[in-house]
Amino acid sequence: MAGYVFTTNWFEKERPAWEELFTKVKPRKILEIGSYEGASAVFLIETLAKDFDIELHCIDTWAGSLEHRSGGLDPSDMGSVELHFQQNTAMAIREAKNRVDLKIHKELSELCLPRLLAMGSKNYFDFIYIDGSHQAPDVLYDAVLAFKLLSVGGLMILDDYLWNEPLPTGKDPLRSPKLAIDAFVNINLRKLNVLSALNSQVFIQKISD
Repeated sequence: MAGYVFTTNWFEKERPAWEELFTKVKPRKILEIGSYEGASAVFLIETLAKDFDIELHCIDTWAGSLEHRSGGLDPSDMGSVELHFQQNTAMAIREAKNRVDLKIHKELSELCLPRLLAMGSKNYFDFIYIDGSHQAPDVLYDAVLAFKLLSVGGLMILDDYLWNEPLPTGKDPLRSPKLAIDAFVNINLRKLNVLSALNSQVFIQKISD
């Protein structure tokens, strides 16, 4: 990603699967929970806005999460992360061939998702990417509400399925997304298809409300 500023390469290992997916599907209304420096947002803008207008909603507090704080991240460092997001997405939008309606929601997903539903956005989004908090209760909350915002036929990617927070006491299933993703998929088994689970990401398609 020439010209962009990214201090991590977390998204790069997922890029091949995303590139393959977006040769087959062309969402125009997109929601992502957890944006960090904007690597996934930039990919979506570059990939989709070259062909048509898109609407992209990004939810993030840019305040750091529990695993960031327990890992010793200074919350003040998140200011530079947010600045990188702003610069990176602005650059991608300037280079886009078509209009990008970027809507930034700087708040907790637990507040933003219910408001989007209350504003009439049920079944609105064609594609949703969940990569916010990695705590199991938060992941389950995000998945359940985001699924209501997803259109029938729309796609959702849930990130970090196999991720575990490095803790002195060892693995804690409640501080990992896997338990929540398993519960969400099992409860909605008749409403979705699991398309793949590659590189710790689970791809699903909504087949009914």
